Amino acid sequence: GFQLRLVESPLDIADAVRTRLLGDVGDASEAADDAEAPAPMERPRAWVFVSATLGDDARLSWFTEPCGLADAEVLRVGSPFDFARQAALYVPPGFPRPADPGHSPAVARLAAQTAERLGGRTLVLTTTLRALRVIGDALAERLAGHGITVLVQGSAPKRVLIERFREGATAGGRGAVLVASSSFWEGVDVPGDALQAVVIDKLPFPPPGDPLVEARCQRLEAEGRSGFADYSVPEAAVALKQGAGRLIRRETDTGLLVVCDTRLTGMSYGRRLLAALPPMRRLADAAAFEAALTRLAGDVASEAEIHE
Repeated sequence: GFQLRLVESPLDIADAVRTRLLGDVGDASEAADDAEAPAPMERPRAWVFVSATLGDDARLSWFTEPCGLADAEVLRVGSPFDFARQAALYVPPGFPRPADPGHSPAVARLAAQTAERLGGRTLVLTTTLRALRVIGDALAERLAGHGITVLVQGSAPKRVLIERFREGATAGGRGAVLVASSSFWEGVDVPGDALQAVVIDKLPFPPPGDPLVEARCQRLEAEGRSGFADYSVPEAAVALKQGAGRLIRRETDTGLLVVCDTRLTGMSYGRRLLAALPPMRRLADAAAFEAALTRLAGDVASEAEIHE
């Protein structure tokens, strides 16, 4: 039968952070009205929030602003990875536009080309479940005769898929291709040769039709700010950095990041998104991409010989 579900979500968590985390309980009436307020606790000397993806600007506003921490001290620490040596970024020129019906099939072709050269070892991250299905089906069909397993989100639990993906390249053997969306953009740790290419289909902007996204953008616009520049772009920057972060997990890893969205290089906001990515070397054209694939494939072959 018909079901109606009401979901309430705050536009930010500044009040909750102030009253429940930092120990600033405000006046007595405010505390009395909060039936869910935790029991009094000893106030800590300091809170330290640590992550590689807290924001894309100097003040880490993506995190500090909604948490009410605009006055917090910020320390940015450099990465131990040599991204210019270990990784390369390729944005294929002339690629179909994200809204073009041919976009997902084109992503599948490029991902298949990459996986064929690397013997699998490729993670494909999509922004929608529809693209997940189209790309997953196309890759399974194209790679069926190459001895490369194609794993698709939803076919098994997340933990099982990641384990099978890791095991695919054990001891220099044939790797696998994992096609995934949503939660696989973060929290996936596959160090070593099992993962040597990450292919992202589109820039991960928040869905404009989501009621919470609409409400947050409307509030910013009521304050004279831009919902797109001050909310959607920072959200995309952090999500893109999280997805790219699946590639290099230790100092000896090498690999390619492919972003199949020419808006990254062709739109004004693309510069901000590029700045949020690790400082990888850039591949200008298909020839440079082919050369990078050849080098990586050579590394894979050498690793296989070592384990024979």
